[in-house]
Amino acid sequence: MGKERTDLLRGTLDLLILKALALEPLHGVGVSRRITQISAGAFRVSFGSLFPALHRTEEKGWVQAEWRAPDTCSFAACSSQPVSTSSI
Repeated sequence: MGKERTDLLRGTLDLLILKALALEPLHGVGVSRRITQISAGAFRVSFGSLFPALHRTEEKGWVQAEWRAPDTCSFAACSSQPVSTSSI
């Protein structure tokens, strides 16, 4: 796969993440499910692709992550939300 194709796929996933987070903050599994939902099943993002993309969008300042312990279990949860679209 060429560099242009890889960049296109990364950019597409980044935009799908922003679209998924547009309505409400979500954790990683929620982002994956929302992408599958909004794409009518056309895209199913593996966690091996999703989490690096989430970190990439956070590094770019496009999303803001918050780590917290959920009320119902002992695992930490990451909630991401988009930053102002004027910075994109």
